[in-house]
Amino acid sequence: MPEIGEKTVLDSGWLAARSTEVQLTGIQLTTTHPPTGPTSPWMEAVVPGTVLATLVKNKVVGDPFYGLENETILDIADSGREYYTFWFFTTFQCKLSANQHLDLNFRAINYSAEVYLNGNKMVLPKGMFRRHSLEVTDILNPDGSNLLAVLVHPPDHPGSIPPQGGQGGDHEIGKDVATQYVEGWDWIAPVRDRNTGIWDEVSISVTGPVKIIDPHLVSSLFDRYTRVYLHATIELENRSAWVAECSLNIQVTTELEGNVFLMEHLQTQHVSIPPKARTQYTFPQLFFYKPNLWWPNGMGKQSLYNVSITVDVKGYGESDSWAQLFGFRKIESHIDSATGGRLFKVNGQPIFIRGGNWILSDCLLRLSKERYKTDIKFHADMNMNMIRCWGGGLAERPEFYHYCDVYGLLVWQEFWITGDVDGRGVPISNPNGPLDHDLFMLCARDTIKLLRNHPSLALWVGGNEQVPPADINTALKNDLKLHPFFETSGENITSVEELSTLFKDKDPSQYLDGTRVYIQGSMWDGFANGKGDFTDGPYEIQNPEDFFKDNFYQYGFNPEVGSVGIPVAATIRATMPPDGWQLPLFKKLPNGYLEEVPNPIWKYHKYLPYSKPGKVRDQIELYGTPKDLDDFCLKAQLANYIQYRALLEGWSSRMWSKYTGVLIWKTQNPWTGLRGQFYDHLLDQTAGFYGCRCAAEPIHVQLNLATYFIEVVNTTVEELSNVAIEASVWDLEGACPYYKVFDKLSLPPKKVVSISEIKYPKSKNPKPVFFLLLKLYHVSDYSIISRNFYWLHLPGGDYKLLEPYRNRRIPLKITSKTFIKGSSYEIEMNVLNKSKKPDPKTTGSIGTNPNQTTGLFQRLYRQFSKETNGLKVAETNGSDVGVAFFLNFSVHVSKIDHKEGEDGRILPVHYSDNYFSLVPGEEMSVKISFKVPPGISPRVTLKGWNYHHGVNTVL
Repeated sequence: MPEIGEKTVLDSGWLAARSTEVQLTGIQLTTTHPPTGPTSPWMEAVVPGTVLATLVKNKVVGDPFYGLENETILDIADSGREYYTFWFFTTFQCKLSANQHLDLNFRAINYSAEVYLNGNKMVLPKGMFRRHSLEVTDILNPDGSNLLAVLVHPPDHPGSIPPQGGQGGDHEIGKDVATQYVEGWDWIAPVRDRNTGIWDEVSISVTGPVKIIDPHLVSSLFDRYTRVYLHATIELENRSAWVAECSLNIQVTTELEGNVFLMEHLQTQHVSIPPKARTQYTFPQLFFYKPNLWWPNGMGKQSLYNVSITVDVKGYGESDSWAQLFGFRKIESHIDSATGGRLFKVNGQPIFIRGGNWILSDCLLRLSKERYKTDIKFHADMNMNMIRCWGGGLAERPEFYHYCDVYGLLVWQEFWITGDVDGRGVPISNPNGPLDHDLFMLCARDTIKLLRNHPSLALWVGGNEQVPPADINTALKNDLKLHPFFETSGENITSVEELSTLFKDKDPSQYLDGTRVYIQGSMWDGFANGKGDFTDGPYEIQNPEDFFKDNFYQYGFNPEVGSVGIPVAATIRATMPPDGWQLPLFKKLPNGYLEEVPNPIWKYHKYLPYSKPGKVRDQIELYGTPKDLDDFCLKAQLANYIQYRALLEGWSSRMWSKYTGVLIWKTQNPWTGLRGQFYDHLLDQTAGFYGCRCAAEPIHVQLNLATYFIEVVNTTVEELSNVAIEASVWDLEGACPYYKVFDKLSLPPKKVVSISEIKYPKSKNPKPVFFLLLKLYHVSDYSIISRNFYWLHLPGGDYKLLEPYRNRRIPLKITSKTFIKGSSYEIEMNVLNKSKKPDPKTTGSIGTNPNQTTGLFQRLYRQFSKETNGLKVAETNGSDVGVAFFLNFSVHVSKIDHKEGEDGRILPVHYSDNYFSLVPGEEMSVKISFKVPPGISPRVTLKGWNYHHGVNTVL
């Protein structure tokens, strides 16, 4: 039984059955003939989730994520809508006291539904992105046992898939207010049920006579961000037949440490509400001096306050409550005069945007807090600071936004318009958007209310590569117009009197939003060329040096630039039958370039080649023709790392002088796709993940691949002084033919500084393949600020000399320490390249500060209660001298008797770094964290390019 103001989520115990196989009415199902269990035609249901998720769970259909099994599943275009019209059934316990009320809440369904509760029918109208709250107080069973059945109908216009596929199929789905990717795109196969189902949270909630509805919180920072008012407006509904005399309480607390909370504010107000009426109430502003601000990832802490509101009714007591984590911050953006790109500021500080495009976690909408947490933390781990929620996907859920708040990811949220489905594409699609424009706006306004209190939400955008129809666009512009305060910077406002003039007409919390800019489309008003022409992209493999060239991209902010992303071999084996393990054929063309011809399963999974005949040589074949799947995928990881590091370093090289931001297309796939991803659908990272992580550091040393100049990118607000850069070149024999230190450097804030040219390639007899290690460090204690390792070839060359380099035996020493808390593991791995350094007078190689490792152990020990096994040490023999190249950790189930093809990986795992290389004498510390299922013992494996046998550490 939920407490007053609390909700009980109904996410277990659901059954489902195809409507044509149930010969009972909703009234019968919820009175005399309820299903008794998962016996035909009923089966265990996935709620939240989709019909297809339920069918897959029960193995009624094949796994659409595996091989070509999606082709064996009947498409709704061929089956008809009734085939995917399903009943969902569950029970719940609830007894109410006098003057209590119960709401049955559906946070979203797709696309319409009839709800039956204890023999009573209610209708959930159309629209995938709207909430439904049904008061069911008067139809609860007296004994507290309640029967709930929901008949869910698919979208009205599911469309059909042309033989050639295409972007959004035949575009018919655009007539509905629903996800558009479900008819297929160039990165996903069609979703057969078009996401039909109860795809978001279902809950019940108890209130007293008065209910709180959609509070709106707004912060107005002024006086150089040292002072802030918290504004709050709520709706109150009096469900009783008498005047409700209410006490409203608003409380603001902040967590200091370890569940210790500091009360910042507590205020009580009184309001009277007429019977059966709704009223809007705005609290007097709450003042804070020097609040802890919320900052995006890489700019500072993500400080969050807990704001709770309760309503007490005279003669009744507490009637309802509501709580939200809230961050004080101000987001502004304008078109930058220097670059023509949109420039974002947070709390007055410009932020160089380096982020990614996002579709959704899972195309069967099996959404969960755990998955969201991993997804968003992965983006933060990559040092990204923005996620764009693409218009053909979801209006993302509050749990997604919660973790963006926690990890500091700004969010660009689009509405449900795409160029391909809404006015462009092949064939040309209908430009008038959904058939029901009022429904679109109802869903839009409800989505705004659902998400507007999250500090991570940075801007609203009308659509992807398209502007919404004129009436919808005008309505969105009007609904999302900025409050006067948010049209100014607020920095120069120092007095309450100045501020009050901006609030005289309307408190900002009385707006639908009022705090964030609305942009009509993803290529307008400071994005791409700003005029809506197709000036985003490209989406293919590129020559790494081209990202640094003047002519690569001419506009200030690129909302979509994409490339390759094949996962590791273990993922291919886990998601495809042996026919899918065949490598692409390398076909030599008359112009000398190689064309990759993938096997049919790779082609179905939208494989994007690593060559662009006529422009880009095959980036895998640069290392030599791959021998088998493992060899191909390992060489692909080398290319992934180089490609995405170069992309971001090329953009960072022109921070503020040419660019204001870039969003990579895309960070992940909601399906087992083979392109445009930093981690696969099983949550294993590609090497591109770590190339991105390296390149997007807040302070970063890098090599301009077009000029061979060392550059330092400082995106922070602090100047770095008394720092130095060590540049060392290492050849395949383990020698260091080039070494230089650039010291006495000062690096100004928000600037890119060009240091000096690396002249080794122009030296006498440079090696055809060599390694370059750059270290930026504090002179005072030699602590490393940024480290960057390159493998390079001379102009016109290749990496084929790395093939025999695999046979070198580099001695390594691996030290591990493990901390366990329940099912959570934290592991510290130290890896030392024991091969002999050349004379330190020649190289002067910088080591890490020994105190850093000690401090890390202490921090881990404080957090985790159980320390196991102490230090473990493993050493590998080897007499060769040289770089230990492209080492990577993985975590596996510790058991010997693996079945053929069984995936023994433990996923997800968070690594502080991976796919790294160590020069002679160099040591690196890697933090590894993960959870294990009950009864599983994990082992950590280290492998590398010239370290194939690996070391297994059983924990």
